[in-house]
Amino acid sequence: MIKTIVSTELPIDEQFLVQKNVYYGGNRKKRICIVTGTHGDELEGQLVCYEVGRIIQEHRDLLNGEVEIFPALNPLGIDTIQRGIPNFDLDMNRIFPGDKNGSMAEQTAYSICEDLKGADMVIDIHSSNLYLRETPQVRINVLNEKGLVPRAQQLNIDFIWIHDAATVLEQTLAWALNSTGTPCLVVEMGVGQRISNTMCKQLVDGIFNLMHEMGIWKGTVDSLIKTPIVCKGDTVRFLNADISGVFLTDLKCGTVVARGQRIGQIVDPLSSRVYCDVLSPVEGYLFTIRAYPIVYEGSLLARIYNMEQ
Repeated sequence: MIKTIVSTELPIDEQFLVQKNVYYGGNRKKRICIVTGTHGDELEGQLVCYEVGRIIQEHRDLLNGEVEIFPALNPLGIDTIQRGIPNFDLDMNRIFPGDKNGSMAEQTAYSICEDLKGADMVIDIHSSNLYLRETPQVRINVLNEKGLVPRAQQLNIDFIWIHDAATVLEQTLAWALNSTGTPCLVVEMGVGQRISNTMCKQLVDGIFNLMHEMGIWKGTVDSLIKTPIVCKGDTVRFLNADISGVFLTDLKCGTVVARGQRIGQIVDPLSSRVYCDVLSPVEGYLFTIRAYPIVYEGSLLARIYNMEQ
């Protein structure tokens, strides 16, 4: 059943709509929400929403709860492939929980938050930006570690990154929900403006596994659910460019690298000169790698979980 959460008239006979598709089955005491499209240039969640809905529709008899799918919290951003809300110069994930008496964007954020409140679980799906590729991971505020890590471990992801509270912005959807008692897991994966079928399928399997563990899904699930690496504190090393140039690498995120292993090179196409080798400072798990090759001094090239600590 498709329901409208927000409906606002726009110029030239257009309409701003935020909608969800709600699937009911069996015992409705449990409720899970899949949300994505907060940033219009992050598209991995589109395939996840499609696949979750498709599987439920094909096996309605196996559903034992309520599943709500929100594919586009920022539909104007998705339509124009912009991260923020067009014409408002706003990052939607910086204005939650919104304001019912505020601007259109603030009213939208408020209505979304109010609609999601009370769910047994919210999964907030994001991609990386155009510049970085991320392995499937869940990011959790250390204040919510105890309640969320066990659920994140059921999501079939590769990595769980527990952030210090000081690094988590209080205006995000996840913060707004978790701080009011509605558990929310933030998933990051892939690269901006693209869809990785493999990563999306991995997360879809994880969502059904989580639904199974919550008693919402009665069907069989993949028995090969991954056990993620759990990273906490200052165990992540950031590799930044020392010089401008073109970053070349053959490595993929989701691999273990040795101390001193070459992650890539920064080169000059004009002179065919290698400016520098980019070496791993530790033995660790490479969970972020540069996807966009043009770099400047200070550009982020990779993130590595330090397995030596």
